[in-house]
Amino acid sequence: MPTNQADLAGDARDPAAEEASSGVAVLDRAFAILRAFGQTDDRLSLAELSRRTGLYKSTLLRLLAALEHGGFMRKLDDGQYAIGHEPLRLAALYQRSFRVGPVVEPLLEALSRELGETASFYVRQGDMRSVLYRVEPARAVRVSIRVGEEFPVRQGASGKVLLAFTDTHDARWNDVREQLWAASYGERDPETASASVPVFDAAGECVGALTVSGPKSRLAAAPAMAAALAMLLSLAQKATVALGGAGTRYDAAAVRDSLARLASSADDAASS
Repeated sequence: MPTNQADLAGDARDPAAEEASSGVAVLDRAFAILRAFGQTDDRLSLAELSRRTGLYKSTLLRLLAALEHGGFMRKLDDGQYAIGHEPLRLAALYQRSFRVGPVVEPLLEALSRELGETASFYVRQGDMRSVLYRVEPARAVRVSIRVGEEFPVRQGASGKVLLAFTDTHDARWNDVREQLWAASYGERDPETASASVPVFDAAGECVGALTVSGPKSRLAAAPAMAAALAMLLSLAQKATVALGGAGTRYDAAAVRDSLARLASSADDAASS
């Protein structure tokens, strides 16, 4: 049956379609406001939000009022804006969706307490890696990171681990896949060293990277790195077993041999 051009024109002006399109545009603008806040931004002025989002102040005020009503934004006494309470509730739901918190958090406590460094658990989010859990030591000089912070996945020990076990056909990470660990020395921060190992679930999927980070002056030396990796592998094995995964993969010869080589280099350095 021939298509009536008038019908096509009518469909193009479908009020429901236009309303949906308009609604998506409003959501995009609201998300742009939330994304305008960086990791160090406790509050932003209306002028700064306008500059960062490219939205007119009149448009911003309408959207900010709606976000404030929903708990996503707060208007402060000085007229500036801050993130509201609702994202915190959603963040807690996001954490629980991984179902690893009760398993991982006690291990992070033990890791940080034993090594005296910052212990964290990273997950991959596209081209970024996010801090899902972390425990910091009490010592004054330490690596300080916050839950929810994001870093490029192609930097750092945890990034290497996450890439190795999510981009499983990328030959660049074959060594990491075989030895089950990665180390980095000043890749993201020139003064920081880190070591990381994967944690697996019952399906054999990598659910995240158990990581320790510290000043290069303490952690970069071979003896300290070897000790950190030995503990990381032991705790990651416990986490994997608790999540229903195969703990035996941490006992593979390639894992033992790589750690033995690192420990041997530490002994050689100590005796020279």
